[in-house]
Amino acid sequence: MFGKKKIVIPVEVSARHCHLSKPDLEKLFGVGYELKKIKQLSQPSDFACAETVNIQVGAKRFDGVRVVGPLREQTQVEISLTDTVGSGETPPVRLSGNLQDSSALVLQGPEGFISLNQGLIVAKRHIHCATDEAKKLKLKAGDIVAVKIAGDRAVIFENVIMRVRDDYRLSMHIDTDEGNAAGINKIGQGQILK
Repeated sequence: MFGKKKIVIPVEVSARHCHLSKPDLEKLFGVGYELKKIKQLSQPSDFACAETVNIQVGAKRFDGVRVVGPLREQTQVEISLTDTVGSGETPPVRLSGNLQDSSALVLQGPEGFISLNQGLIVAKRHIHCATDEAKKLKLKAGDIVAVKIAGDRAVIFENVIMRVRDDYRLSMHIDTDEGNAAGINKIGQGQILK
């Protein structure tokens, strides 16, 4: 526990979404295509795009999966474990960007398809925190904490990993399964316990 001071943080539910590399963006939407920002997300570098893709995960198809910018080095799709039911696939629970030996999928855009041998994950719950704020909290990148969510569906999430970067804004990210378990629709709040 952090002494007697409560550390309350926003908790945001992240629905299934897609991050694209530049080469894959051009295969799906056309050469020279640029993402169109429609909404700033809580992390200063991230934004929701007008673009959506269809994804095929094993035996299941999901239409209209939102693309999140900016472009990445590798294409990645994040879904929930519930999304995988009936697909025949079991993607690993990973931090964003950790795609080694992740699950295969197919993406469809208006200009074409791409088939990826890896790139599908279930996002591991995590906390974004700015470097200066992490120092004040006596936390560092890679630390594991627990976060308590109060309310009618109170729960304590264990094994929450700290992600620290200068431009991060303090917030915990969970997927839709975890949000449902805690009774959080889009945004709630939690308390860091350890």
